[in-house]
Order: sequence, then C-alpha cells, then structure tokens
Amino acid sequence: MPADTFRLVAFNARFRGKMNILRSSASKRRACIGALTSVLLGGCATLPSNGPTAHQIRKGAQAADAGIRFEIVDLTPDLVEATRRQDEELSSKVPALGPLARNSRVDQIGPGDVLSISVYEVGVALFSGSLPAAAGEGFDPSAHAQTIPVATVDSDGMITIPFVGRMKVAGLTPAQVEEAINRALRGKSQNPQTVVTIRQNVANSIYVSGELRRPGRFEISPSREHLLDAIAASGGSVNSAEDTIVRFTRDGTTVEERLAFIRAGTADDLMLAPGDHIELLKRPRTYTVFGAVQKASQVNFETGEVSLAEALARAGGPNDAAADPSAIYLFRLDGLPDGSIAGPPKVYRLNMLKPSSYLLAQRFRMRDKDVLYIANAAANQPSKLINVINQLFSPFVTARALSR
Repeated sequence: MPADTFRLVAFNARFRGKMNILRSSASKRRACIGALTSVLLGGCATLPSNGPTAHQIRKGAQAADAGIRFEIVDLTPDLVEATRRQDEELSSKVPALGPLARNSRVDQIGPGDVLSISVYEVGVALFSGSLPAAAGEGFDPSAHAQTIPVATVDSDGMITIPFVGRMKVAGLTPAQVEEAINRALRGKSQNPQTVVTIRQNVANSIYVSGELRRPGRFEISPSREHLLDAIAASGGSVNSAEDTIVRFTRDGTTVEERLAFIRAGTADDLMLAPGDHIELLKRPRTYTVFGAVQKASQVNFETGEVSLAEALARAGGPNDAAADPSAIYLFRLDGLPDGSIAGPPKVYRLNMLKPSSYLLAQRFRMRDKDVLYIANAAANQPSKLINVINQLFSPFVTARALSR
C-alpha cells in the first residue's frame, strides 16, 4: 500500500474514534443532567418545610380520604358582613351574670356572727347591782350601761344572755334582737334598754379569690356593694380585664363572664348577696400564627376586638422571601356558646395582592383560638435545594480556584 494511502486510512480511523468519544461524552452529559434533574425533583419533595403551599391546602380540602373535611372560602364583602352579624349573635348568647340577680337582706344575723350587747338600766340595776343614791334621794335617776361579754352565734343560731338564757337570733336583725332581750328582761330590771351591734359580720359576707391582689372575705354593708365594688376592694385583678374571667357562684349556680364585658351600673354588675363567691381566673383570648412568618407564635388579643389586619401586623406580616401573599388562610372551628361545633370547619382565604383585601381585613374580626396560616410560595422548595447544592459544592469550587 502506498505511504499516502496508508496515512489517509490511519487519519480516518483516528477521526472516527474521537467522534465516538465526543458522542459518548455528550451522552454521559445528558445522562448526568437527567439524573441531576431527577435528584432536584426528588429533593424538593423531601426538603424540610414549615407548612403546605396553597396547592397542597386546596388538594387537602378536596381529598376523599381526608380525616377532617373543611371548606375553603374567599373573603368577600358579603362574607365579611355575614360573619360580623354572626359574631354579634354569638356575643348575645354568651352566658351573662344578670339572670343571677335577686333581692336579699344583708342585716340579718347568722351563725358565726359576733355580737356586742349593751343593756342600759335606770334606778335599781339588774346587771350592776344597786346604784348609789344621790344626796337626799332614794335612787339614782341616771341611766347606767352594762356591756355583756362578746356573744358569738353558734351553729344553731343561738346565743346565751345572763338572766335571759339561750335565745335564737339567727335570721333576726339587731333591732329585733334588742326588742326580744327587752321583753325577756321585763320584770327583772327597771325599764331595760338594749343595744345590739354586729362586731364581726360573717353571715353577710362574700368571698373573693383567684387572680387578685388581696383575696379574702369581705363584709357587705347596708349600702349594698356591687360586684365591681368587691373586686376593687380586693385590689383588682393582677391581669388585664381582657384576660380575666369572673367566675360567679350564687345559690349553687356558677356563671362565667369576661371582666372586660362587665360595666358599672349594668345588670351584670350584680348587687352582692350573702354567701356569694367570686373567683378571678386568667384566661386570655389568643390566636396562633404559622407558616411563612418570622416566628410561629401564640398572640394575645389584649384588646376587646382584633381585626384580621391587626392580627397579621402583630405577627410581622408575610415573609417577603418565603410567603405567598395571595394565600393567607384563617382556620376556624365555628363554635356555639355551649361548646359544640356549628357545621364543618371553614378556612377563610385572603389574597393580599388585591388592594381591596386590606379593607376587608380591617372589617373581619378574629375569634378566640383562630389559627392564622401564611402559605409558602411554590418556588421556595427549588430555591432551597439550589441553596443546599451551592453550600455543598462551594468549598470544592473555592479550593479549585485557590489551587490555580
């Protein structure tokens, strides 16, 4: 074979070999890209997340095997007004203290009371013996008093008085006891006059306990104190009125009402009666915030009414780097005053990309134990994976750059 022909055949063979290598490298590159794409897609599903996306929430509402059925509704002007009317209706059905009102006396003596009894006599005294006579006269016309040692009403409502014996005083007023003692002493003392006062009024007392600065037992005066008077006399609640529940017990019936809802002079500011029990409990109204926010948290209302706009602001608003502002969800179990659930749970959706939504959020009231969720943007997971890959490979890239 001529030398030129031999060189041409050898060149063709080397060229075909290099082309096969290039084709093989391209195939490997395509395979690597495909594998990397599969890893990316698979990694997005396994990366950690602080909650579902809007698509996942919609899918969860439509799932046939969902453990709890819920309904997603968009906030509209008509819906906001309907929920406000429902809030007012529920507020009117909340148990109030007014129905417990009753008339009762606070001047009657009862077991445990401590009485002070003074007997005034003229002339010959029964309790003090013969009084000294004035000069030229047979008797002293001035009145003299004798105070009987403190008398405590026993469990049977009885007391013991010298020259009278045991007498029942429970259920009587001090004036009625005075008259009864005077009748019992007639014929034994010359024109006796008795004065009875209650030194310790146990029977006409109320009891205040719980989250107060000075809990204890308080006597009811004839001026008839009210509920708020007793709380003020106890130093007031140690917590805010919005976070305080008043548990009022009268005649075996207990009703709870939030302290902030009780106004002076209203039916709920009950006139106190003997034996009333008042207990103050800390029970703040709260809502919780999850999702694409700076920090998941439980937030107190702290005021009488909190709007959805205020709730979002207190939570710091949607996270610009992670949130989907068109997917703000409020999860709510619509409850009745008796604790039962009215209908299926509702999930209210607010689209903050619409300017009108901010006006709706100002009118929509939050309720106790609402759950506010700000959905993650759908692009978050690929971005997270890319960041992870960059963190994994950046040391190698840096090392290669330094080695050059």
